Amino acid sequence: MKLQKYGQKYGQKYGPWALLIGGSEGVGAAFARLLAADGFKLVLVARKPAPLEALAAELCSQGAEVRAVSADLSQPEALNTVRAATDDIEVGLLIYNAGANNTRGLFTELPEDITQSVIAINVLGQANFARHYGALMVKRGKGGIILGGSLSSYLGSPTLAAYTASKAFSRIFSEALWAELQPLGVDVLHLNIGFTATPAMARLGLPINLAESPETVAREGLENIANGPVWIVSTRGNVEHARKISGVDHRAEIVRTNAIVPREETARAAREHQQV
Repeated sequence: MKLQKYGQKYGQKYGPWALLIGGSEGVGAAFARLLAADGFKLVLVARKPAPLEALAAELCSQGAEVRAVSADLSQPEALNTVRAATDDIEVGLLIYNAGANNTRGLFTELPEDITQSVIAINVLGQANFARHYGALMVKRGKGGIILGGSLSSYLGSPTLAAYTASKAFSRIFSEALWAELQPLGVDVLHLNIGFTATPAMARLGLPINLAESPETVAREGLENIANGPVWIVSTRGNVEHARKISGVDHRAEIVRTNAIVPREETARAAREHQQV
């Protein structure tokens, strides 16, 4: 498959370094491969060292310059850990792709550390990284920020209270940040992702054969970075579903009837979604 030359098209505005938060597998790895193939230098950040180092080795073997940073994004020191590897370089593109959720349950019954972790990664992490690297981009008058989001940002869903709320923050935050930074030369995009075939989804036992490929998601993000504030990945039914669940009227009924289904019902729901 021939890759569009992102480095040739966007390198002057978004290069020379791209920082990928959550960049060891799935959509993050797809972003990394697309950018590395086109000459970007990369800083990859993820919690698990093994997949992180494997991807870094793969990209380095193809001639890319890569720095790998193992960091727990739920911890307050995460930004400082990443800064130690980036303060001496020019990061022109920030892609914050972390934020999967692997635990469901009633908010009042889940352990506090689980919900706090979700909020720390999806809310504080996006805000803190966008503030630091966005400020540097503003000083240079150029740059780009892609913040990973989800269709779940349009609807509060029972047993996923912290997760859906944090995704709603991400979308609204991205819109505000886009309005602030676009006049200053920095593009901001909230990349709204639906059901995607990532290793995280596979580990949850979900039917990823029905899902969008990470490569498609990453490609659409790069192709639309200047088309913010929000881009909904073009998988069939995604836009229609977002419209359906973001309605203002009859909100109680919308929330009741469109809650994210339990894992065991996901295959049926995914098939119905693709038939929209």
